[in-house]
Amino acid sequence: MKRADYLFLISWMLICVSVYPQANGKKGNIFYEDQYSNLQIGFSKTTSIVFPYAIKSIDKGSADVLVQKAKGVENIVLVKAARQYFIQTNLTAVTSDGRLYVFVLNYNDECPDLNINAENALAASRDVLFSVENDNQKKTEKCALLALSKKKKTSGLRKSKYQIRLEVNGIFIHQDVLYLRVVFENKSKINYDIDQFRFFIRDQKKSKRTASQEIELQPLYATSSSSVIPYKSEIIKVYALEKFTIPENKYLTLQMIEKNGGRHLEVDINNNLADKVIPITEFSIDTF
Repeated sequence: MKRADYLFLISWMLICVSVYPQANGKKGNIFYEDQYSNLQIGFSKTTSIVFPYAIKSIDKGSADVLVQKAKGVENIVLVKAARQYFIQTNLTAVTSDGRLYVFVLNYNDECPDLNINAENALAASRDVLFSVENDNQKKTEKCALLALSKKKKTSGLRKSKYQIRLEVNGIFIHQDVLYLRVVFENKSKINYDIDQFRFFIRDQKKSKRTASQEIELQPLYATSSSSVIPYKSEIIKVYALEKFTIPENKYLTLQMIEKNGGRHLEVDINNNLADKVIPITEFSIDTF
């Protein structure tokens, strides 16, 4: 009887030992404050945080901190102190690949962090669930890359001036998204720095008595965030836009403004846009 009790006790101890590490291992998914990335930010200098994917949402823990996306890109956040000597706070960001990043912000005007790569930071979670709209982001990115590699071309949509060429050589569609493949060519000996690149629908004819109406279209995605066209080079990008039609007597205008320069270009596309569209099939996406 004593032997049976002894064996039972040994078995119970083995079960407890095996269960404890499993229960204890669950703590690996818990993140404590000292594990988050600490950032030093200042009042007179701006801190840039570069994320590996587009930022879907961002939130700051205090009004004493200024936060905004960098102009023209989707994966860079600019952070700055709105008030000197603010109390420690936090910054939370969610990226399109489903990762949650948390940063602890500290005031340091003498030696702030100027450039941070979020890839080197610890992602607090990789299990973020998006809405249906955000779930389509990866499909949009895949379609854009497919449009970039397609050999079919559209002709007649170009403007050349100042040894700079702006051309739309492909218009593709999948479901409710249009993909415009845009060629930027710089034949000059000076780099072209893009200050603004806009899409908008406007009137074909401007009346002196009536104000010209413009409806700006915001891209859903772009295959590159580069804002420089190096001299003697050509760059091709694809821009994803929510599906639209061009009314009669209106244009879709692509406008490129040079930073600190005057080499501005525009390309107008009239309302026969539908005749130039090339469909992207589901089969192409799945096999890409």
